[in-house]
Amino acid sequence: MKRDQKAQVIDEIAAQISESEAIYAADYRGLTVSQAADLRGKLREADASFRIVKNTLTLLAAEKAQAEQVKELIDGPTAFAFVRGDPALAAKALDAFARQEQVPTVRGGLIGTELLSNDAFRQLARLPGRDQLNAQFAGVVASPLTGLVRGLGSLISGLAIALGQLRDQMPAQAPAEEAAEPEASEPAAEPDASAEETGEAQEPEESEAPPEGADENKEAE
Repeated sequence: MKRDQKAQVIDEIAAQISESEAIYAADYRGLTVSQAADLRGKLREADASFRIVKNTLTLLAAEKAQAEQVKELIDGPTAFAFVRGDPALAAKALDAFARQEQVPTVRGGLIGTELLSNDAFRQLARLPGRDQLNAQFAGVVASPLTGLVRGLGSLISGLAIALGQLRDQMPAQAPAEEAAEPEASEPAAEPDASAEETGEAQEPEESEAPPEGADENKEAE
């Protein structure tokens, strides 16, 4: 491979490393050309790609992508599955193929910055996919919400019935309120009976004028 071709491969692998949600490493020894093509097709359905590259080029690509942990996945002949989609679905596809064909041997992988052992990879492969997990989560959330909506519906219905009953009772209470109005309109300025009984005189208002002829009577006396 020429120098410019190697540089192109390094750039491609570095881009795949940077764009991947997960990376799985496998020993590809014993894998035939037809098996590799079949595996690539299955991984493509899970939005992943399978690539066999010389370790020296992968190490240079990992250094260029500043992904030092990828270097820890290299141990002998190594092929990589670069996952752009759901890591669980790609792990399922790779694990199912490896168990059926007995090749390749998956060593582990990398999700984000977390390294996966072979056992961790197998556990991941047995998890439901992202879409299935979302559906299950939506079902769990929707179940109590359904009960809550039904409870709120019953509460609103009961409140509407109570308001209707109150509205029906309002005309029956109106005559009683009208009958009470004359009592409220009676004059409150009646003479104080207690003052008449005790003989107390009420003081005249300051603005009251003296009766006519009062001065003449006084002079006559």
